[in-house]
Amino acid sequence: MNTRNKLKILNDPIYGFITIPNALIFDLIEHKYFQRLRRISQMGMSYLVYPGAHHTRFHHALGCMHLMQKAIQVLCFKGVEISEDEKQALLIAILLHDIGHGPFSHAMEHSIVNSVTHEEISLLLMEQLNKEFNGSLTLAIEIFKGNYPRKFMYQLISGQIDMDRADYLKRDSFYTGVAEGNINSERIITMLSVVDDELVIEEKGIYSVEKFLVARRLMYWQVYLHKTSLAAEQLLIRVLKRAKELTLQGTQLQASAALSFFIQNEISIDDFNYDVLDRFAKLDDYDIVSAMKEWMSENDFVLSNLCKMIINRDLLKVKIKNKKISSKKLQIETQNLMNEYNITAAEAAYFVFSGEISNQAYKTTSQNINILLKSGKVQDVVKASGQLNLKALSKMVTKYYICYPKDKL
Repeated sequence: MNTRNKLKILNDPIYGFITIPNALIFDLIEHKYFQRLRRISQMGMSYLVYPGAHHTRFHHALGCMHLMQKAIQVLCFKGVEISEDEKQALLIAILLHDIGHGPFSHAMEHSIVNSVTHEEISLLLMEQLNKEFNGSLTLAIEIFKGNYPRKFMYQLISGQIDMDRADYLKRDSFYTGVAEGNINSERIITMLSVVDDELVIEEKGIYSVEKFLVARRLMYWQVYLHKTSLAAEQLLIRVLKRAKELTLQGTQLQASAALSFFIQNEISIDDFNYDVLDRFAKLDDYDIVSAMKEWMSENDFVLSNLCKMIINRDLLKVKIKNKKISSKKLQIETQNLMNEYNITAAEAAYFVFSGEISNQAYKTTSQNINILLKSGKVQDVVKASGQLNLKALSKMVTKYYICYPKDKL
């Protein structure tokens, strides 16, 4: 008879003690699909800029579950009826919301597989777990997909002030040391309520929401869209692209079995049967790093140099502008590289490229953050606040970047 204690307590550097509320959630955390998140970086290549940013998706998922427990307690205390099954489903949905992330989180999203998002893979993994756990995830999946009639539950999982954002801003701020992102997630959760089945924030919490949106804006410019990690992520995407290109030409590249499968095959959402899903679940950051260490010695000029740049942190020069990058500037840098190393324009394009980044802290067009005024009226946070900076935060700001080698590769 198995008498193992499954009501564990975990120590988290952000919130202190996190409790695992029941045996089903313990078993989900123990599952190999979830344990893989220990080997998936939360912030991709950001550790090349912020040395402390080595936390994982595993940390983040447990933090989200903890915040969801708090949110459920607050809402129930305020008279919102949530059944035991719904409570369980909310905890499972937020725990597994990121389970489909590939190596280095967002960096690999469109490189390893063709136009398949991590949300789609998360759903596939949840459905597979549902089979293994005899249908006990069915309600969680309905909430995750947004199909459950109680709209506020989906907003807790995926909204503009959901438990996901409430955790990652605070957590990423802590591990990077960027104090501007340190939001008061506990205060925001304490101010949560539900009106007409929609999530609202009580008027007393409006300043915490303002701080949350400002923190989000600053974290994007300072951390998530930092030019150095941006360049590193672009190089990582190009490593996989080049590896696939060489493999199709017949080059044998050393890599783990899981990574080799995705390099050798073009996989789209329709190809995700159980076998492909299980192979994907064996992929993590370590596959990519170990492969790059091998590929540094490859004869191919492009692949070996891309890998050396990332492993040795000798990255491209990045310039960010307010105007689009001129094609003339790209041509000059491309030609310089072609002349220097006697390579083709297609090969030079791996090292000289441009793109754009955008930052919008608050979208006024979808799932607004609504404030419950003392009068009982519900109003969008931008109107309720009267702060001019919130209007500015709802505008999309786009910037343009160019990457090219510093002097020598």
